Amino acid sequence: MLPLLAFLCYFQVAAQYQKPTLTNNESWSLILMPDPQTYTRFHKNVGILNLMTGWIYENVDKLNTEFVLCTGDLVEHNDLIHLKGNDGTANSLKQWQNVRNAFATLDNRVPYVLATGNHDFGYRSAEYRSTNYDKYFNVNQNGFNQRALREIGPQINGQSSAVNALYEFHTPHGKDWLVMVLEFAPRDTVVKWAKQILEAKPYVDKDVILLTHTYLNSKSEHIKSEGYKMPDVNYGAALFEKLVKPSKNIRLVFSGHIGAPDNFDAHLGFRRDKNAAGKTVSQMTFNAQAMGGGWHGNGGDGWLRYLEFMPDGNTVKVKTFSPLFAISPTTQDLAYKTEENQEFTFTLD
Repeated sequence: MLPLLAFLCYFQVAAQYQKPTLTNNESWSLILMPDPQTYTRFHKNVGILNLMTGWIYENVDKLNTEFVLCTGDLVEHNDLIHLKGNDGTANSLKQWQNVRNAFATLDNRVPYVLATGNHDFGYRSAEYRSTNYDKYFNVNQNGFNQRALREIGPQINGQSSAVNALYEFHTPHGKDWLVMVLEFAPRDTVVKWAKQILEAKPYVDKDVILLTHTYLNSKSEHIKSEGYKMPDVNYGAALFEKLVKPSKNIRLVFSGHIGAPDNFDAHLGFRRDKNAAGKTVSQMTFNAQAMGGGWHGNGGDGWLRYLEFMPDGNTVKVKTFSPLFAISPTTQDLAYKTEENQEFTFTLD
């Protein structure tokens, strides 16, 4: 009797699980990946990050994925060679190699835009405005990125860099979307550049997705200040007032950064505000880095989000999904988060 009961339970779970798919075949999607830092700093965890990008690779066509966005903190330590205590098992050189190798899976398959977070600057975390990003990522590595690139922002490390950049993507609905990525807590010169670019004739009438690392807290409030040593910074509240609110074309803002051990609500934020043109700006913070065992756990249980943009040009459906749980029938019942702040629909007016 017990083997039969086990079989029936297995069959019920397998029957309930459905692979991610679009609700409308004419929709398109973007993938939002949360902070990867705890995947990259432990040798035991990096396989989960590779699993995530591998899943994205295999589902590009099925989900009609136009581009992938990552919220930053690509590494835990930007420039730390000697590890101590709870630093992890991979030093900075290996961490950057880990994240580079994971996203290399997507080269010439789908474009991806990666934000830089506080841990991608300085020594451990934003002690100064220098990053190793350019040593491991450039637009020539992915032909899709190269074709989509439109503008490069103010220099980083004294050289041209895609840390601040503007991309243009064509969607199946005949609408172009711009993706503007800005450095962690962007400098005043970067914010001024972004505002000037988005007001320029080629871009002012096109909808924009703003991607940056720190923006909302877990109460969905714009972050006003943080205790980093780096000077010349604009956190969420300042960025909203100086760029997002005055803009006529920023429609979506994505960020990461926040979290608490095994508390998903502490990793999330969502709010909607009007911009200067009276249009609604939907602002989403999504992270998962302390899920799966806290700050030193497995890195985030493989959670990511896919956003389905419906053919009406107005409706966006959000789903939170884990390729890690989905890979085995024994855990597929855990592969979706269906709480109201994890699976929901919003509109673009």
